[in-house]
Amino acid sequence: MKTIRVENLSVAYRGKIALQHVNLELSAGKLTGIVGPNGAGKSTLMKGILQLIKTQSGKIFYGEEPINNQRQKIAYVEQRQDIDLSFPIDVLGVVVFGTYPHLKIFQRPGKQEKKLAAECLEKVGLSEFSDRQISELSGGQLQRVFIARALAQQAEWILLDEPFAGIDATSEKIIIDLLKELRDEGKSIVIVHHDLHKVTDYFDEVILLNKGLIASGPVAQTYTTKNMEKTYGSEIAQTMRVGGVDFAT
Repeated sequence: MKTIRVENLSVAYRGKIALQHVNLELSAGKLTGIVGPNGAGKSTLMKGILQLIKTQSGKIFYGEEPINNQRQKIAYVEQRQDIDLSFPIDVLGVVVFGTYPHLKIFQRPGKQEKKLAAECLEKVGLSEFSDRQISELSGGQLQRVFIARALAQQAEWILLDEPFAGIDATSEKIIIDLLKELRDEGKSIVIVHHDLHKVTDYFDEVILLNKGLIASGPVAQTYTTKNMEKTYGSEIAQTMRVGGVDFAT
């Protein structure tokens, strides 16, 4: 499995630094969380990796190749607020979109692609919703549909931007259990995440950001009080500890 390597990534919006000189390697076959305070550059890092935004500097590699040469091997699930839920498309149609990177120009999805999409919907437990309009789904169901789309893309990596925002605890558990299952089957998964209580339960590795890379690596080595003080400030980190956040020692 190939890693994703970030070299000297910097991003600015309207002259203000959003991310500065990030050097990072994302481990393959892991469930990795991107954590940091609001405005720390978490979503910016993900979009910068995918070359979805203009960067000031930086190179991104998939294995030893520039990431743009391997873009179809990486699926991206954007924040729900960025999705036009009024678009008239049913659930199966959304998942079929995942097959497009493997089609030739002007080629339409056929029976094989629709069969694959149906299998991916079954994988995420939503076969009975295939004919529903996406506007009729709950937030948790919608996230699972987009995970199915990533599976239909036959992506090796799945990058999700705050997939648990605005969904109930039951749906969150269904989704994280699904993502852990996909990791165990060999997928590499990266999640922008904000609930610090869940980091040790959810992730194998964690990336701590605050407009630059604070630390990254296995949760047991990286998610420490010292690193969280660097990321959030000593007073906030102490408050989080009192509030029951389980940092590594």
